[in-house]
Amino acid sequence: WRGVSPASLPDLYLVTLSSSKMLNDSTVGIFRDSKELRLRRASIRCCVMSADAFRLALCSHRLLELDASWASEGLTGASVVSGLVSSPECSVSLQRLSLNGLHLDWGSLEESCVGFSSLLGLRTLHLANTDLTDDILEDICSLPHLESLDISCTPVSNLSALLQCKNSLRSLIAHRLRQLNMSPSRLLFVLSQLDALRHLDFSDDRPPAEDTDGRDGDEVARQLLEGSSRILPSLVSLDLSGRKMIGEAALAAFVESRSGLIFLGLLATGLSSSHVLTSLRNLKVTGEANENQVCEALRKYTERECFVQKALIQLYRLTTDADTAQPDMLELVLGAMKSHPSSLHVHLVATACVFNLTTQDLAEAMPVSLICSTITQLLHAMKTFPNHQQVQKNCLLALCSDYILQDIPFDRYVAAMLVINWLSNHQDPTLQRMAVAVISILVAKEITQGAENLFLNQLLAIVQQKAMVGVVDSTLKFALSALWNLTDEMPSAARSFIQCQGLELYEEVLESYYNEPTIQQKILGLLNNIAEVKELQADLMDEGLLEHIVILLKDTQVEVGVRYFAGGILAHLTSKAEAWTLDQDFRDAILKQLHESIITWAHLEREMVSYRSFCPFCPLLQTCQPSGVQLWAVWAIHLVCSQNTSHYSSMLERDGVTELLKALAAHPDTHSDIQRLVGSILRTVEGHQSSGAQPL
Repeated sequence: WRGVSPASLPDLYLVTLSSSKMLNDSTVGIFRDSKELRLRRASIRCCVMSADAFRLALCSHRLLELDASWASEGLTGASVVSGLVSSPECSVSLQRLSLNGLHLDWGSLEESCVGFSSLLGLRTLHLANTDLTDDILEDICSLPHLESLDISCTPVSNLSALLQCKNSLRSLIAHRLRQLNMSPSRLLFVLSQLDALRHLDFSDDRPPAEDTDGRDGDEVARQLLEGSSRILPSLVSLDLSGRKMIGEAALAAFVESRSGLIFLGLLATGLSSSHVLTSLRNLKVTGEANENQVCEALRKYTERECFVQKALIQLYRLTTDADTAQPDMLELVLGAMKSHPSSLHVHLVATACVFNLTTQDLAEAMPVSLICSTITQLLHAMKTFPNHQQVQKNCLLALCSDYILQDIPFDRYVAAMLVINWLSNHQDPTLQRMAVAVISILVAKEITQGAENLFLNQLLAIVQQKAMVGVVDSTLKFALSALWNLTDEMPSAARSFIQCQGLELYEEVLESYYNEPTIQQKILGLLNNIAEVKELQADLMDEGLLEHIVILLKDTQVEVGVRYFAGGILAHLTSKAEAWTLDQDFRDAILKQLHESIITWAHLEREMVSYRSFCPFCPLLQTCQPSGVQLWAVWAIHLVCSQNTSHYSSMLERDGVTELLKALAAHPDTHSDIQRLVGSILRTVEGHQSSGAQPL
């Protein structure tokens, strides 16, 4: 709140409470002392508040503005007005009042002779989506200073009362008045008498099935356009969006006779691409012809669901091949989603727009805070519409980005749970692939302790489903990666994997996919995670399994990546002589083979593996360990340190590995092959640090 004047702090505090959903009968009580916390512009929009709490806390202030739109818990238009009128100061000071979405309950005021006309200073009144009647409108129009009136989506049937304020009314919003019972000529006469009117909104958002219901209104709009500039001479802003029968000739006649025009609402009229608009650069238009018109529609019609949906449909078409980042446009899409949190129609199109606007490298060129907000809205959509396949697909498409999943901060646990819950109830192959791809990254970044079984069971089911038919596809690879990540330095997940019969499944897959190195590597990587857990090593003491792993270690035709993880499993299992339960000669043969194989491995340029810590290596680096065990650990550390020195040099110090390496290098019994690699690691790290580079 830096830079805010002290006089505005109470207003800002009230808005903060209101927008954070913390304003209620209890918290609003702090504003009862109108001397200490003096309010001028009060907002209780969408708050749960009783009429008594409102009157006691807010009506003692000399309010200039009040927004009580969509409030609930007994707060009605009548109770708001009677509360305001009960305050001598408010009844004179209040200039702007918004009661959109409230039940007016005007019958409760009949005996008290209180009405809107009692608020003598009122200049702006918003009553959209209320039960406004002709009698109430009559009372409103007697206000001496009324300048702006919004009666959209109300059941008023006659607008003749507007003639009372024809000299003061500057803005009239009369969107979607479905119950008007006036002839076109009478309605046109009333509107044409409003000589002070600068803005008129006579739009309609009726669906196609109801097109015939709006013909009278369309006729009025057409006649208004065709009328001379002597009709509504002050008009500079006209909104006729949704009026489908007004015609291009009528539009041209209107535009050409109004040199001061600054805004035209033409969404869903079929006229927004009219040639008459092309030369008017300073004219703002809502429509479908280009991005400017569509964005203007999203800004203008925030609370009109039908218009928002229409604008988003056009935006989706316009951004299908977007190649430049457009953060302002993304902000508008998110605003539409926030304004209509439960609308399937809006979210169906909005999530598709989000994908268009963040796909490929577009997200990286936008502010991180904006992408964070985007993910929040996507997760809300997934949670709100859990069974709508297309919404889920749109969200997964947008989330399926390495940049978003790896680098952007958001609640990954919530995201992972939403995706896995969807996956457990649906079988669509395309969505299954995307869902598993997202999960494979999310579980690598987020510890999901307590929910392992849900993830493990679902992912193992996918692996089994693919393995039964011998298929090799991205879904299988993503599922294996997810399981691998899920068990990385997570003993509880590794234990659950065994309890879910994952070990038996993996032994079968290991043998049946012998010629698929990417599959082999992911399977062995997970088994390596299990081998790191002392309490679970006994579960891997299966001679048939280990013999197969030794074959992979020895086979020079097998990729080094596969042999590396085979060696890791064997190194961990043979590192504890007291825990070895198989034949001792078998262990000795494995240790010998480890050293002989590893020393022949070529250095890898590509990054094959990443580690959260070096802690699992510490037991393997003890000077008392066999050389085969030590060599595997040192080779692994040398590999990652040479590929990403800045990241892993700090990890060496943090996990105490540097001292272990120095001890190995100094020990007289350390094999020369190991000393050579240790020396290379230490020189690489020391060179990095002496160059002034800071570890990440």
